[in-house]
Amino acid sequence: MLKKERALFILKDLEKRYPETPVPLDHSDPYTLLIAVLLSAQCTDERVNKITPALFKKANTPKKMIKLDVSEIREIIKPCGLSPKKSKAIFELSHILIDKYKGEVPKSCELLEELPGVGHKTASVVMSQAFGEPAFPVDTHIHRLAQRWKLSDGSSVVRTERDLKKLFPIESWNKLHLQIIFYGREYCQARKCYGVTCPICTHLFPKRKNAIETKKA
Repeated sequence: MLKKERALFILKDLEKRYPETPVPLDHSDPYTLLIAVLLSAQCTDERVNKITPALFKKANTPKKMIKLDVSEIREIIKPCGLSPKKSKAIFELSHILIDKYKGEVPKSCELLEELPGVGHKTASVVMSQAFGEPAFPVDTHIHRLAQRWKLSDGSSVVRTERDLKKLFPIESWNKLHLQIIFYGREYCQARKCYGVTCPICTHLFPKRKNAIETKKA
């Protein structure tokens, strides 16, 4: 099966499995999504969703956030991990949003990436899920599955994103990146499938016998 044929099968299979793709992180607007995605670094979405209600009850806008002390933010978000770094980033980016963007989240991946604590993946998630702009955020699930499905060699997250964007139509990106994440969590986990057990892996590579060692994101 050629790479393009594998991509087409994956696209159709995931659409059947996950016709609806709710955003995993609870939020009410672009700002709260931005903060939630920032908090999700090296943390599960489930844990983030348990923490953000308390944070957003106190501060769900940049103006409210800068009224809190960094230490207060840090105490609330501590269960998410990396709280010293994340709390400082949340406080600083909130100031920048007020000073440069009138309190609004910019609708530009490049401008988002200039904000403290916001990398390319976080910016891509916000562009995709908050603004509906075509983007293909690559998290650990997508990076791993792209290798197991031989859609990319895993040499870097940048390479994986570029390869997937070439393979799949632009109109599918926003939904597909969530579908792959959902599939990875349900069927093709890091220590479960190894590329030889889940339905898609076994369909694409029925003769594969050995586990696939994937490169980390």
